[in-house]
Amino acid sequence: MIALSGENKIPRGVPSSESVYLPPHNSPELRSFQDKEENPTRNLWKLDEVVNFVFSKKYQPKYYEIALKFLEELSRKLVMEGGDIGAFLTREEISKATFYNRVLPRLRRVGMIKVERETIVAKESLRKYRPMKVSLSKTFGNYFLKIGDSWLASVDDARSRKRD
Repeated sequence: MIALSGENKIPRGVPSSESVYLPPHNSPELRSFQDKEENPTRNLWKLDEVVNFVFSKKYQPKYYEIALKFLEELSRKLVMEGGDIGAFLTREEISKATFYNRVLPRLRRVGMIKVERETIVAKESLRKYRPMKVSLSKTFGNYFLKIGDSWLASVDDARSRKRD
């Protein structure tokens, strides 16, 4: 519980920074992912469809657009450093504040990207700087695979116990 003004208060819902958008499974917003017998279909969702779960096109269109452009660029390059990101933001006319305060942290938090920093000390001035290197990460996919596989195992277990 979080204490507010000396009282124990329960937070009112999940903060948006810690949530993902899951439209109804039968929504026209989603391409089919299972058949009538609940078997997964072989088609895969494209990058724009996956980004919609993190930044909803419906509720966060600007963040969605920025994230999609960035991930498409990162998919082409595989690794981007600070200078590459700065050039991308300038070329696409994207606000640095929006990108660095909203989009990049969320992509990192959900596991779509990995951000690495190396501390370098310049010999002549002894000034430290920490260049950033951003790359794609499989963590997002692994996270949801674990959730999905665990749920499927629970359903299979329940159904097999019912048959016994």
